[in-house]
Amino acid sequence: QFLHVITRKGQGYMLAEADPILYHGPGKFNPQEGIKASGAGKKTFTQVFGEWLCDMAQADPKLVGITPAMREGSGLVEFEKRFPDRYYDVGIAEQHSVTFAAGMACEGMKPVVAIYSTFLQRAYDQLIHDVALQDLPIVFAIDRAGLVGADGATHAGAYDIAYLRCIPNMLIMTPADEAECRDLLTTAYHQNHPTAVRYPRGAGIGNLPSKELRTLPLGRGEIRREAQTTGKRLAILAFGTLLYPALDVAQKLDATVVNMRFVKPLDIDLIQSLARNHDYFVTVEDGCVQGGAGSACMEAMNLLGIAKPLLALGLPDSFIEHGDYNLLMAQCGLDAAGMEASILGRFPDLGTSPLSLKTPSDQVPVGK
Repeated sequence: QFLHVITRKGQGYMLAEADPILYHGPGKFNPQEGIKASGAGKKTFTQVFGEWLCDMAQADPKLVGITPAMREGSGLVEFEKRFPDRYYDVGIAEQHSVTFAAGMACEGMKPVVAIYSTFLQRAYDQLIHDVALQDLPIVFAIDRAGLVGADGATHAGAYDIAYLRCIPNMLIMTPADEAECRDLLTTAYHQNHPTAVRYPRGAGIGNLPSKELRTLPLGRGEIRREAQTTGKRLAILAFGTLLYPALDVAQKLDATVVNMRFVKPLDIDLIQSLARNHDYFVTVEDGCVQGGAGSACMEAMNLLGIAKPLLALGLPDSFIEHGDYNLLMAQCGLDAAGMEASILGRFPDLGTSPLSLKTPSDQVPVGK
């Protein structure tokens, strides 16, 4: 005998039955009142992507949007309404979504694949053989990069930098906020290579983007703060949204902070320039340390012959369970306090001048 059971999402709870998408993976809420909007007034990165996709589609009729059954979660609802003939939901088939995008790119279309970081892992073989090997111009809008709070270890986007940057032809971009996310999506769209733009779940700092479709210089970071100390100087290379806690730390430690923006191509020239007048380096990222952006910086410094200490901060070599996002980041040492403690633990002489490290006898003037 074979028993086929068809379930109904939210059966018996009228609010969930009426809106199964909203109640698919809810957090804490009052069951009598239902889920209410946060009212914070900030756009999520997912919303920024969805708006950009519609604007870019309006500007370029060759754009097509592809999702493996994540229309709502990836922000494609409005795109489907406005461009139904250019919207493709291939179902829960991540491998097919990537191969499907490759086929469309071969025929002159400009595919944008909206996919969660953890789900892209399922299509790794297709990513290499069907996309990168042929160097096809496909944009991968990678949502849920980094930790995902209540969604837990299975949905954490901890590994995408590590598993993408080793693939030839692949470009990787890490926006620091909402406005930069839109700019980097536009930048990615105009590349003739497979390009990944990774961004986290939820809202950023509230730096809302304009409606322009601006591009940024490929492979170029920006210095956001310059150290003023005449002693030991530290440069913090920040990837993605950790730029902002890094700026808080730098204010206390008087460090230089760079918004790197690109993991690949890495801004080698900027790293080389910083090495001329900085003693220590720290990299911060919301992905795994092993093989991540910090590793890319170490490899680059090794090739350039830069013998400066580098501390790589990121997610530890362990699975991160469910929990409040901010609490989990603090437990991983990736909030401002944790970064500061790690930096001072590794570089205790930060800010001291060579003169202050000498003994009193060393400081006696010659001839006395």
